[in-house]
Amino acid sequence: MNAERLLLALSMMGDAPDRILQLRKVAVALAISGRLSASTAPLSAREIKEAVSRAKADLVEQGQLSKQKQYSAVSEAALPEGFRGPSRFAPLGEIARVEKGKTGIQQAQPGRYPLVVTSADRSTCDHYDYEGAAAIIPLVSSTGHGNASLNRLHYQEGKFALGTILVAVFPHDPQVISARFIFEYLSAFKDELLVSRMTGTANVTLTIGSIAEVPIPLVCPEVQKILDVLMALCDQLEAARTAREATRDRLAASSLARLNAPDPETFQSDARFALNVLPALTTRPDQIKQLRQTILNLAVRGKLVPQDANDEPAAELLRRIAKERTGPQAVKKARRNGETDVSNLRTDTPLPVGWLWTNIDEIALSMRYGTSTKCEYAVPGVPVLRIPNVSDGVVSLDDIKFGPLTDGEIRDLALNAGDLLMIRSNGSLDIVGRSAVVTAEAEGMAFAGYLVRLRMSLANIKPEYIWLAMNSTDVRDQIERPIRSAVGLKNVNLTEFGALTIPLPPLAEQHRIVAKVDALMALCDRLEASLTTTAATRHRLLDALLAEALEPVDGSAVKAAAAE
Repeated sequence: MNAERLLLALSMMGDAPDRILQLRKVAVALAISGRLSASTAPLSAREIKEAVSRAKADLVEQGQLSKQKQYSAVSEAALPEGFRGPSRFAPLGEIARVEKGKTGIQQAQPGRYPLVVTSADRSTCDHYDYEGAAAIIPLVSSTGHGNASLNRLHYQEGKFALGTILVAVFPHDPQVISARFIFEYLSAFKDELLVSRMTGTANVTLTIGSIAEVPIPLVCPEVQKILDVLMALCDQLEAARTAREATRDRLAASSLARLNAPDPETFQSDARFALNVLPALTTRPDQIKQLRQTILNLAVRGKLVPQDANDEPAAELLRRIAKERTGPQAVKKARRNGETDVSNLRTDTPLPVGWLWTNIDEIALSMRYGTSTKCEYAVPGVPVLRIPNVSDGVVSLDDIKFGPLTDGEIRDLALNAGDLLMIRSNGSLDIVGRSAVVTAEAEGMAFAGYLVRLRMSLANIKPEYIWLAMNSTDVRDQIERPIRSAVGLKNVNLTEFGALTIPLPPLAEQHRIVAKVDALMALCDRLEASLTTTAATRHRLLDALLAEALEPVDGSAVKAAAAE
């Protein structure tokens, strides 16, 4: 591999979160392929295997190691994609012993010895379980039930205690295959080598047997030392990048905080500054999510579009809505002294002229729960929308079920375009209160019992604006605060939905706000798409770099990937 081409390709990856991992993978691949060797006659894979076998035999003879299991030779199919030459690999259990941790993490007493746990930082312990250099592998998934993942491996030297949900890997001959090399290799390719071997539907775990079967490259000690130097450089690069990201996050958070809690005297200059710097600071999807939330918050505080003194005040809208309510399902709540109670809000931001605080039940013509009838696929009946159909602000018509509803239910539960469907109950706190505006395609459909239908006067209310308000930070806090500590299903009833306080602008301004938010969200979509495209290009470039590092090529794959 040409060093200049490698540096050029890596520079094209920018400051991406996975850039250092990509560099680690390429460095390990170069070591495996033998192109990091500075010696004219490095140890061959056969010689390395023979040296390890002699060391293992000595350990058994000295009683320091029990008789070892015989492992089958590594096959081509067992190697990660792109790796070649199974004769250059050996099962991990053949070159090292794998020891399970002995210390219960919760019961450990603090002391002078490091206690290796799954988190990045070590705890301490009053005793040690092992002594020596070891690569440490967690046995349990890092992301909980049902997901296979490992956030990190550890490298540990000296005397240390080890949690019972981890294993330590000790090479039989550290002078030939070092624990540091095993750690770097497994860390760089942990998804391919370890996560892929995790099993279980609820508790996703690794077994010692599956770890022992992982193929380890037989790289000569000289190359392992060169790789150690390269990995130390990667550590420095990663530390520098982490510091840059922390600075970038602080700048972005500061800019967004000035907008989320605007100062009337400095808001215009704060907004100009944020718009100028945020594109440069927004390099990750989670940052775009924060930007979207800030846009919503600004929209419902009257900071996104200018006010027009000629707009009819929002108070007139409520008067007409009150006259429009009829029927047994109508919401009937009198305003107290002409003012809405805002004591449940954590904001003292004054509203623009023409706006007012109101409750959901004051803008509603009616609110009701959906049907409790069991719905199924491909059966005669009325289409019934469920929680999965309420997402991203609009109703999705994918995965529709049908319910054998009565004539009364069909009439009472029929949806109109402009209705707002809200999720009232779910196991996830983040899902409760999420809503979607019903479109013409869903008219006449019914809705399930975990949903609430809010019907409004379309002549006085823009439903899309109410959706914005429902997703603003202030309203989300009103929804989540009372149910954060609830066990099991989180639930909001009609009365609680009706009591939610929102800021209501004049109707004309509602339309201007929705149009502006749509335009800004489209910009966020383009920024997100750009990040996705850039990430895809980086991954193609990485694949090409790995291919060139693992076996000789003319570099055309790298050039083609870089040109895209």
